[in-house]
Order: sequence, then structure tokens, then C-alpha cells
Amino acid sequence: MLEEAPVEVAREEAPPRRSRPVRRVLMRLARGLASWVGWMFGLASLVAGLAVLSSTPVLQFLSLGYLLESSARVARSGRLRDGMFGVRLAGRVGGMVVGTVVSLIPLWVAGSYARSAAVIDPGGSVERGWWVVAVAVWALTCLHLLTAFLRGGQLRRFLWPFGGPFWLRRRLREGGLYAASRDGFWEFVGRFRPWHYLRLGFVGFVGTLAWLVVPTSMIAATTRFPILGPIGMLGLACVAPVLPFLQTGYAVEGRWSALFGLRSARERFRHAPWAFAFALLVLLAASIPLYLLKIEMIPREAAWLPGLVFVVFLAPARLLVGWAYARSLRRERRSHWFFRLVGRIAIVAVALVYVVVVFLSQYISWGGVWSLYEQHAFLAPAPFLYFER
Repeated sequence: MLEEAPVEVAREEAPPRRSRPVRRVLMRLARGLASWVGWMFGLASLVAGLAVLSSTPVLQFLSLGYLLESSARVARSGRLRDGMFGVRLAGRVGGMVVGTVVSLIPLWVAGSYARSAAVIDPGGSVERGWWVVAVAVWALTCLHLLTAFLRGGQLRRFLWPFGGPFWLRRRLREGGLYAASRDGFWEFVGRFRPWHYLRLGFVGFVGTLAWLVVPTSMIAATTRFPILGPIGMLGLACVAPVLPFLQTGYAVEGRWSALFGLRSARERFRHAPWAFAFALLVLLAASIPLYLLKIEMIPREAAWLPGLVFVVFLAPARLLVGWAYARSLRRERRSHWFFRLVGRIAIVAVALVYVVVVFLSQYISWGGVWSLYEQHAFLAPAPFLYFER
């Protein structure tokens, strides 16, 4: 009996699965959106942090140091985006602040009920019960916050507290929690480089004030010695155009003597006159409307609110100063004399307008004559320096 040859059955090839590429695209879009949202949150946290620092005595030097460093980074690379650094790190701190505030909501609610019970039933069982609840919530909140910070301080650690106690028990059994937390804390603080920005801002502040104190004092003495007013205004008109670029030169080179390198700043202007004029125009034009926020004295606790406006206006102008400085470094030859002449005319016009506004500010600002020394275009981006006067 002959065996029949096996019949091959043609099988249709299965169509390629398209779900995986679609899933990959969706995952990339989700990660990109999450990264963008995180970056925007970090930018908002950075602006808020600079506003808080600029309204706090001594810490104002940190905000000025950051602005000088951002201008220096743009001057070194020529790219404006390089001046916006520390956004992710600021977002981490902002997440800690938001997480802490959210975590304190149950404690605030329990305390509110306890205080209400003390008014309605003073000394009664209801009041005692609610105070017991408030103490228990306080203990749990402290444990939750401690665990969230020990686990890294990410926002999700604050919003999802259920795994915290088990993690803390496991780490206590393993040992070394204190040493790891201490080292992690100082490493996190070191990433901010606080001493670098504090020194940069303090030296920049002192050097800038050394340029401003003489013409500003002449303007302040106008009521007693009227002849000193025009002389001081003329001196300030000569000093103001060169100060931002001296500050940027100091931040780039890291030498305090660069704050007084007038010849070097003039040489840089000859290589990029229009860029210098444009950057100075934006910086001084952005600082002029901010004098309206100095009319009324603001409590120190709420000074960070107008400080937000100061940072938003002045930080981009600082980036443009660094951009102009970078253009002067890239160009080997000086610009034509005509372009230098036009740039000088524009700078003189802008400086004169700024000086007139500064002179009039003593009559509308809360600090009066002392407000002449609070020139936020070159110093801390804050309405008031809050020095004890």
C-alpha cells in the first residue's frame, strides 16, 4: 500500500503586530510630557526661590550671585539656554515644599476642629477627644515627613505615605541610616554651591556699590547742595552703561579686579556696540517700571510676592547682557566707527532716561533718599534691600 505524500497546507502569515510601536510612541509622548511639566515646575520653583532669597537679608547675595553666574555662562557659550541652569534641582526643592504643605493639611484640619471644640465645649469630652486626635495626627505627620525626607524627598514620597513605615523599619534593621542620610543631605546641599554664589554675589554687590556710591550720594545731597545734583546725575549716566558688563566680566573671569576693568569693558564694546546697546536698553527698560512697586513699603514676610515680578523682568535681561558679552568675545576685529558711534548715541540716550527715573524715584519711593541706593538694575532683584536704617 502506497503511502500518500503529505500535503503541505499553506499557512497565512500573521500580520505584524502594531500595538508595540504604538505603545512605544505613546510612552515616549508620555515621558516627554512628564519631562516638560517637570521642567516648567522647576522653572516656577526657581523663580519663586530667587524671589524669596532676594527678599531675605544676607541671602540676597545668593540671588545676585545666581544672576551673575547665569550671565557668565551665556557669555562663555553664547547660548541663552545655558543661562537657565539649576531648573531640575529647583524643581526638586519645590516638590519638597509642595509635598510638605500637602502633608500638613490633615494636621491643620484636626487642629481646626480641636480649636472649634474648645470654643463650643470648653473643657468637655468633645474638646479632649479632638485634642487627642490632633496629637495623634501630629505624631503621624512627623513620622511621615521624616520618612519622606529620608527616602529622598521626591514628591511621590509625600503623596503616597503607606510604604514609608515599612521602609523605615527595614532600614533601621539594616543599620547605617544616619550616616547615609547625613552624607546624602550634604551632597544635596553641595549641588547648589551656596558658598560660590554667596561669594559671587557679595563681591559683585560691594564692587558695584563702590561705583554707585559717589554719584548716588551726590544726587542724594541735592536738597542741601543743589549743584551736586547735576554732577551726580552726569556721573551716574557715565557709570550705569558699563556696570552690567563689568559685572559679567567679573563673573566670567572670577577676579574681583575685573569689576574695575573699565578699559577692558570699553574694548569689548568696540567689538559689539549694537549688541551692548540693545542689552543695556532691555536691562534698564525692564528695571524702570519696577520702581512703581517701591511706592509703598512691603512687609518683609510678603516681599517675595513683588520679588517674583523683579526676577521675571530682570533675569532675561541679564541673559542678554551675557549674550552681548559673548558676541564681543567672538569677534576679533573692532566694528566700524559708524556702528560704534550709533551704539554710543543709543547708550547715552538710554542712560539719561534711566538717570532721570532714578532721580525722581526718591520722591515716589517709600525709602525716600535711601531708595537711590537700591538700584535693582545692578543689585539684588528686589524692591527693598531691607538693610536696617
